[in-house]
Amino acid sequence: MEMAISFHNSSFKSPFINSSSNPKPKFLFPTQLSGLISSPLSSFNSKRTCLKFGSRTFTKPVKCSVSQAAQPAIEKRSQLKRRSDIRNIAIVAHVDHGKTTLVDAMLKQSKVFRDNQFVQERVMDSNDLERERGITILSKNTSITYKGTKINIIDTPGHSDFGGEVERILNMVEGVLLVVDSVEGPMPQTRFVLKKALEFGHAVVVVVNKIDRPSARPDFVINSTFELFIELNASDEQCDFQAIYASGIKGKAGLSADNLAEDLGPLFESIIRCIPGPHIDKDGALQMLATNIEYDEHKGRIALGRLHAGVLRKGMEVKVCTSEDSCRYARISELYVYEKFSKTAVERVEAGDICAVCGIEDIQIGETIADKAFGKPLPAIKVEEPTVKMAFSINTSPFVGREGKYVTSRNLRDRLYHELERNLAMKVEDGETADTFLVSGRGTLHITILIENMRREGYEFMVGPPKVINKKVADKLLEPYEIATVEVPEEHMGAVVELLGRRRGQMIDMQGVGAEGTTLLKYKIPTRGLLGLRNAILTASRGTAILNTIFDSYGPWAGDIVTRDQGSLVAFEDGSSTSYAIASSQERGQMFIGPGIEVYKGQIVGIHQRPGDLSLNVCKKKAATNVRSNKEQTVVLDTPLDYSLDDCIEYIQEDELVEVTPSTIRMCKNPKFAAAKKSR
Repeated sequence: MEMAISFHNSSFKSPFINSSSNPKPKFLFPTQLSGLISSPLSSFNSKRTCLKFGSRTFTKPVKCSVSQAAQPAIEKRSQLKRRSDIRNIAIVAHVDHGKTTLVDAMLKQSKVFRDNQFVQERVMDSNDLERERGITILSKNTSITYKGTKINIIDTPGHSDFGGEVERILNMVEGVLLVVDSVEGPMPQTRFVLKKALEFGHAVVVVVNKIDRPSARPDFVINSTFELFIELNASDEQCDFQAIYASGIKGKAGLSADNLAEDLGPLFESIIRCIPGPHIDKDGALQMLATNIEYDEHKGRIALGRLHAGVLRKGMEVKVCTSEDSCRYARISELYVYEKFSKTAVERVEAGDICAVCGIEDIQIGETIADKAFGKPLPAIKVEEPTVKMAFSINTSPFVGREGKYVTSRNLRDRLYHELERNLAMKVEDGETADTFLVSGRGTLHITILIENMRREGYEFMVGPPKVINKKVADKLLEPYEIATVEVPEEHMGAVVELLGRRRGQMIDMQGVGAEGTTLLKYKIPTRGLLGLRNAILTASRGTAILNTIFDSYGPWAGDIVTRDQGSLVAFEDGSSTSYAIASSQERGQMFIGPGIEVYKGQIVGIHQRPGDLSLNVCKKKAATNVRSNKEQTVVLDTPLDYSLDDCIEYIQEDELVEVTPSTIRMCKNPKFAAAKKSR
């Protein structure tokens, strides 16, 4: 199918020229390609839309399409039917592109809440940690009803570290809303989630969000998104995506950037029209893949997933399978579906709907709930391998047990292996000693969120510095590389480029963004070079730079990388810090503590201004003499640095540890390294 669209000439060339010799579309810049290419699927309701080119108006039915990969084999199609009363969609995007805010608007406009009901902002981010950080960590389900059609919506995380959540969720849906910021355009995580959606053969509706921003550039965003589809080898049908322009915070959407409706009606219409209903085998043997797990104090483990075939009933006896040979029997005690913003108990669920199942105590993610007699397991869920690992060990500091509830290695082991039941992208292995465990994840943030959750649950432990997971292929050492994008004002660009160069980064692209004088830098950099980079970039850019990263591939070892130029200030003895001692200590560097803080020997109390560590006595008291002075000397102390958990993990090096307790986070030198130095 060949296309020629003139944007400069008032005359209009027909976009439909049959050419069997070249089935792929030529590369072009489609300001709004959706609706121009005729779709081979006739099963969708198509609405007519007027598209203006120059002085003429061209009327063409807007049709949407799904990749052929999503279509089952022709023999099966006679058995499978399409449910028209349900749509299952996932909302995917890069972090901070407005997914959760858009879901808020969709819920409000579909009358999920009463008119006088108080609804907090970002209602889907129900976790305390999500609210504090302003990010989505766990995927969550809800549903709305629009014109008699039930739309199951799954809100997904935007950070690349939680990509495992997105990969699992795509098993439950038939289409995705790809939300893209109207200024930034496609970012690294946009590429990752779109790649996964296209692999599954899902239909894609592109939502250009935050269209009300002053520097919005919708034409550029649509063109960049189309280029991304081409790069990811999308089929002709997938490239024919529907574009919707929206402002999630105002609750408005439209088919053009200049003409938004007063509500999200155009978005809802596009979901109904462009996302196909689930393909189901209503009379077939029961099959449901457990895609997510929740826990309830009264009901126990709850399995979430989409029913692929058959009918599930309350009280029904089922078979739970991991593979053909490994099956066990269970009974369904409770059955729920998502109605509006809560789970509603039902007696039966038909194929195609997303439901929650209670009664199977040992159900795991990736297992299939199947018919007792004829059920067969569905393919298991596959997620990408982790790239970073950290060592967890029991707390060995003199302050052990003062603040934490769970301090033993058995407590630590049970909690870490319990995390694996829900967190598929994470791995846990036993370490060199009985009280050490190696935890591998998608990135530092992935593991840091686990540490923060454990800390709030009352656990007390120590963690080592993050290390990358290398591979050996044909006797060559390979390490993970990531694509890093940095948005930085032009005046700080030089310092950031120099910093990334020192960390073995290779520049791929550099371009101006919007009218605010911001530059977008794109680098390919070893994951080792990213450890501790976030704080260094903020310092170099005076807090103005925004760093985003995503795993790219494994490549050859890049050589040695120095991540920290300065040493640490280390406490010389146990005791309580004094203002007299800190006044002289702060001349040596920046302090982490103030006066009156209990410290122990080996604790890191500050950053040395030179390379190499320096031991200090921060507990020294002023000598009392019998000589009277007219006036006590006034001591002026600098404000100590307040490092968060993320900052501490970025700061520490090979011979240092972070001590994590429910109320405090400290850093210390690793006693094993100190003992090894003495033995030499």
